[in-house]
Amino acid sequence: MSPPADAPPAIAATAVRRFGRAERRVHRTTAALMGVCVFTAACLYVPQLAQLVGRRALVVTVHEWSGLALPVPVLAGLVSRAFRADLGRLNRFGPHDRTWLRAALRRDKRPSSRPAGKFNAGQKLYAAWIAGATLVMLGTGLLMWFTHLTPLVWRTSATFVHDWLALTIGIVLAGHIGMALADPEARRGMRTGSVGREWAEREHPLWRP
Repeated sequence: MSPPADAPPAIAATAVRRFGRAERRVHRTTAALMGVCVFTAACLYVPQLAQLVGRRALVVTVHEWSGLALPVPVLAGLVSRAFRADLGRLNRFGPHDRTWLRAALRRDKRPSSRPAGKFNAGQKLYAAWIAGATLVMLGTGLLMWFTHLTPLVWRTSATFVHDWLALTIGIVLAGHIGMALADPEARRGMRTGSVGREWAEREHPLWRP
């Protein structure tokens, strides 16, 4: 018997929905703003880039406003129930997350030793760290911007924290991008919203989409 004319293609039967439109838009917008912040910061601190780009005042302005806008996509995404549900998953650690972390520290890459729900423990730690780092960068950046509101010692301390944390963020982001490049299926999930069922069962066995 031939399949009905309206039957979905075989690939659709093996795909599961991972992210909705709101999650993908928040991720893309935040990534774009973070990229602008990192690039403009590099233009301010790397002499070769500063000479190549020039117009330091404009670079400073773009850096400041892109930094101020960083929390906006997340705040806007809170209107989405799916996005709020994902935030809840990212904020919850369970026994399986501790198991995942112990396996990661042992460099045990067997899927059976790394149980994970929709997000694994590494993704949860990264999300928590980058959210906290962004808030610290925003606070120290405001202290550096509004110089007349704070004493000199505060501004000096804020500059020190801002500069070194910026370097750390750059390194962590490079690692995040490197891991994404090594996992095409994870990138497809963020790009299209869907992933293969086999990948989901292997990498996130506790997730029930």
